Amino acid sequence: MYLGISRKSALITAASKGIGRAIAEEFVAEGVKVAICSRNKEHLLKTSDEIKNKFGVEVLWCVCDLSKRKDIENTINVVNKEFDGIDILVNNCGGPPQGNFQDFEEDDWQNAIDQVFLSAITATKLVVPKMMEKEWGRIINITSITVKQPVDDLILSNAIRTGLVGLTKSLSNELGKYNITVNNVAPGYTLTNRVYEIAVSKAKEMNTSHEEILFEIAKSIPMNRLAAPEEIATLVVFLASMKASYITGCTIPVDGGFVKGI
Repeated sequence: MYLGISRKSALITAASKGIGRAIAEEFVAEGVKVAICSRNKEHLLKTSDEIKNKFGVEVLWCVCDLSKRKDIENTINVVNKEFDGIDILVNNCGGPPQGNFQDFEEDDWQNAIDQVFLSAITATKLVVPKMMEKEWGRIINITSITVKQPVDDLILSNAIRTGLVGLTKSLSNELGKYNITVNNVAPGYTLTNRVYEIAVSKAKEMNTSHEEILFEIAKSIPMNRLAAPEEIATLVVFLASMKASYITGCTIPVDGGFVKGI
């Protein structure tokens, strides 16, 4: 399928590993000019080298702590200068800590808000003016199935990621006249370090193995397995394409049927 985004530019945040990295690779494969960012310089260097070896293409990388507005501003300034604007923004971030309501204090909530919600607002605010000038743009937020069906022990994610759903719907209404689409992708259980860490933590609580926890998670999914990061990435790239030009304001689960609601 011709996606029509070759030579477009994309910034994917938190993209040195996991779902973010898979998204970056899918865009590179489509001929998109790609920039990635992460807090960890070592991981960024490793990822950029591996992408170059795999595709023969350089990706632009920036060290960026998404909880710090200045870091986001610096990253977008660098990418704008290198690519003359950002056509596609993928707001991705690591998940906030596990726990229940009584486990967290106000500072924990604020840190999660900064990381998950305000980072997306800041990045979006900075890229939209150029998109409006060009009358073309794609903003895609990576949320979680927690916005459709809360998950036990993930109170911060359940509460805060849902804010992105309201933001996305509102922005899609405001920006549609500029040919800018805004959507959310809500991954289900995916084979990433984050899910592995959750499995290890639950295994300790339940005095079992993390393999058994992952097996039980897989059993709760109609497709009887966890997703690969690439399966999330393909939807993201499609939503960024010319073929998805009439899809906006949506939150689309990629969860193997895990969410039970209609």
